[in-house]
Amino acid sequence: MSEIGIDISTHTSNNIEEYSTVEFTHIITVCDHAAENCPYFPSGAKRHHFNFPDPAKATGTEEEIMAEFRRVREMIKRYLEDFVSTMRSTP
Repeated sequence: MSEIGIDISTHTSNNIEEYSTVEFTHIITVCDHAAENCPYFPSGAKRHHFNFPDPAKATGTEEEIMAEFRRVREMIKRYLEDFVSTMRSTP
């Protein structure tokens, strides 16, 4: 992510309970594993799902593996840009 100017070095995984009082309008899952295994919490949010390839499962040389991480990153970026664009144009 730092390659595209996004610093996630201090980000951590959080327990779902930390968000129990947040009123989400949209929930996006980005892999079948997350959609099937992440804890469910009641919410009126609209749910969106897209199954991206898991780059952690990539094999090959170090450069081939990095290329897969970059490819999936760009897929997710495009998906989210389209999502935001669609949400902005929807009344």
